[in-house]
Amino acid sequence: MIRSMYSAVSGLRSHQLMMDMVGNNISNVNTHGFKRTYVLFQEVLNQSLSGATAPTDVVGGTNPAQVGLGSTVSATPQNFSQGFLQITNRELDVALQGDGFFVVNNGAEPLYSRSGSFFLDAESRLVTSDGSLVQGWSALPDGTFDPALDADFIRVPLGDLQAPIVTSEVTLAGNLPSNSLVGDVVSSGVELYDTQGNTVPLTVLFTKTAADQWTATASYGDPPTNVPLTDNVVTFVNGEVTVPADFNINIAAGAVPDVGAVSLVIGGNSERKVTQFGDVSTLAVATQNGFPAGSLQTISISPTGDIMGAFSNGQTQPIARLSLATFANPGGLERVTGSTWRPTVNSGLAQVGQANTGNRGLVAPGSLEMSNVDLAQEFTTLIQAQRGFQANSRVVTSADELLQEIVNLKR
Repeated sequence: MIRSMYSAVSGLRSHQLMMDMVGNNISNVNTHGFKRTYVLFQEVLNQSLSGATAPTDVVGGTNPAQVGLGSTVSATPQNFSQGFLQITNRELDVALQGDGFFVVNNGAEPLYSRSGSFFLDAESRLVTSDGSLVQGWSALPDGTFDPALDADFIRVPLGDLQAPIVTSEVTLAGNLPSNSLVGDVVSSGVELYDTQGNTVPLTVLFTKTAADQWTATASYGDPPTNVPLTDNVVTFVNGEVTVPADFNINIAAGAVPDVGAVSLVIGGNSERKVTQFGDVSTLAVATQNGFPAGSLQTISISPTGDIMGAFSNGQTQPIARLSLATFANPGGLERVTGSTWRPTVNSGLAQVGQANTGNRGLVAPGSLEMSNVDLAQEFTTLIQAQRGFQANSRVVTSADELLQEIVNLKR
């Protein structure tokens, strides 16, 4: 009788914890990146009233007789299923589609979060709402990343100047008329950029010198200053460039002040190349890889976690990359305040890398991941917890009534 009362009390405790879990889930139904938890029950232990006996030739065996002593909570698993994405159209809001966590640092330790609502602080560092520094990799000046560097805080220097890039390659494309007369000239111009980001006007002339043969010359500045070319004779066969074989009529280093060697590309496998057909003259500069200095104006985030900067000089290049972490056992992570987790001895070490690699999910820019709490499921679980608590309380009441009857035997 007393045993049943204590069993019921253990059930009350277990269902009270179940109520606490449901209440916490419902309270975080609108918390971005929140993952619901639930309760697993198990029997505490059994008291053996009699043991099992083996069968003999004359009598059969008997099973053990046991009575349970209540229940307890064996685990509170975390459900890391994907939450719905809420579109915000804010450039610093990002959500994860798939496995992984954003890596942040609160000044004491690295933590891991599914909430991607980020901000910039007074030092242009990318931070969370509680001031934790978002971790990732900063790009080198040319927009590439050094794979040997460890993840660190990310700085987004809006307004900072990007150094100019000296022109090192110019691609010429179009058509030279095959019916041109010897002595005819076709010209094309382009602005090169020097080490200070200043423009240097360059003019390239093609002069017809023989059938299927042109001689190229170049000059810069005003008045024009001639520039020697390494290969200035261009020969065509069936309208395609055959000489020079490397399709380059290059400017040597030092020929143009403050501009290094420049490759003038006129052919190759690219669709942009110089040809000689018919009577059409369309020679023009297709591309040049230099640009002046420019200030960072706006940013955007790609699905692979690259933070792209748009500069006032018209250039766009990566300035940083978000780092994502995965774990062998995400359920082993320990919850921390602020919708973050820390690793434990049973979660495994953080495997940090770029989005869309190593089983890491994609980044959804301009959106946030909602909580994965299902209110219909939570209210159903709430009813179960309430009825379980109520039933256990009835057991306590019934045991008390039985004790009262025993006490009343002596009158």
